[in-house]
Amino acid sequence: MMLPFVRDLGHPVPPFDFEVTGVTSMSVDLHKYGYAPEGASVVLYRDASLRRHQYFACTDWPGGIYVSPTMTGTRPGGAIAAAWAILNRLGYEGYKEIAREVMGATARLRTGAEQIPGLRVLGRPHMSVFAIAGDDVDIYEVGDRMTELGWHLDRQQSPPSLHMTVNRAHVGVVDSFLGDLKDAVKASRKEPLDRWLDRSKVEAAAAVMRVLPARVASKLTEIASKRGGMSGAELARKTAPMYGLMSALPNRGDLHALVIDALDRMTRPDSPGNR
Repeated sequence: MMLPFVRDLGHPVPPFDFEVTGVTSMSVDLHKYGYAPEGASVVLYRDASLRRHQYFACTDWPGGIYVSPTMTGTRPGGAIAAAWAILNRLGYEGYKEIAREVMGATARLRTGAEQIPGLRVLGRPHMSVFAIAGDDVDIYEVGDRMTELGWHLDRQQSPPSLHMTVNRAHVGVVDSFLGDLKDAVKASRKEPLDRWLDRSKVEAAAAVMRVLPARVASKLTEIASKRGGMSGAELARKTAPMYGLMSALPNRGDLHALVIDALDRMTRPDSPGNR
């Protein structure tokens, strides 16, 4: 929903669709760059024979013969109708014009970010999705500062970075975003006492984890998960110490268990009887 229009505007876009021999299917999330409500997406197949594998059919069910084009049987039609409406309302030229505006905003954001000392854009993105990393600044600290200023950036790892998906809603806020980003980087270079303490705890945990046997470290991780209780609010408020601690874990299985435990706690009722 973006690259075809970006390519039509003259931007260099490498082959990505069915012109690439190895591509046999493509997923199109209409709620992203299609600007449709969530709940309606499209799957494209190279040929009809591949599409047949997604069908479900039951011919010996006591309730009769049942067949569905997807794993989901009954589906609400509202999102599908809304997606059809916006696709027809905008049309090809409408999406192309949106792509023109978004790519212009993206170029300004990338240039502005790279002009801030300590920041750099990873790779050479072909469209409006890119990641910002830090050289001499903790990029997760920058992300936490931006959250405090009202901006919501996805965190990425390997390498640590902030992920940005630029769309039509961001076209008019480029200057204010870059101003806050510059302030966030400047503030992140300062070490308030609470942030210094967080960093010290992470470094201490990392040092302990490195010298403990893997089995002991895993057991400590399990105990910390149960007693500490990573809550959704804590995850959203302070990601820098969280990512620092996760990188200290010697076993990626421990990280998996921690994340599952956090999700479990986030989706439980607050009633003590249901814990």
